[in-house]
Amino acid sequence: MEQEDQYVTVVISQLVKPGCENDYEVWLKEITGVAKTYFGHLGTNVIRPQPGVRSEYVIIFRFDGYQNLKEWMTSSDRKYWLNQGEHLVQSEPHVQQLSGLEAWFSLPGQPLKTPPRYKTALLTWASVFVLINLLTTFLVPLLRGLPPLIISLIITVTMVALLTYVVMPRVSRLFSKWLYAK
Repeated sequence: MEQEDQYVTVVISQLVKPGCENDYEVWLKEITGVAKTYFGHLGTNVIRPQPGVRSEYVIIFRFDGYQNLKEWMTSSDRKYWLNQGEHLVQSEPHVQQLSGLEAWFSLPGQPLKTPPRYKTALLTWASVFVLINLLTTFLVPLLRGLPPLIISLIITVTMVALLTYVVMPRVSRLFSKWLYAK
């Protein structure tokens, strides 16, 4: 798959000056509001600092392709808002770009690193294989009588939700030594 055809995620982490958190929150609301107006924007998530765990803000922008992300990242709007917030931060932003399923393979509270693609593909396949067999064994019998398209819709929504929020975070932690071997 060409890079232009993949979803792209940008993860930006930055330390905010002590006492500037409220102003940073206002600034963050403004800049993320502007990002939403750009074509291909799929969403923004903010992970706020947690004392003793993580001291920086992490902002995650998702776009439907590299070109649309590039439009946002090089825009005069983004440059303007970065200049407006410059006095609120004490560090240069750390920016990482991920595409495809790489974003599943990150460990909470640690800098985002991406393992080799063959490892992510292998673990993703194994997780999908196990999950699809469990869902068809236990969930499909409960859905008998529904149209096949509705059954497929329910199975795929359930699978994606489980993969994203339950399975892949645990699989990533369980296989972290293998995924991130030096």
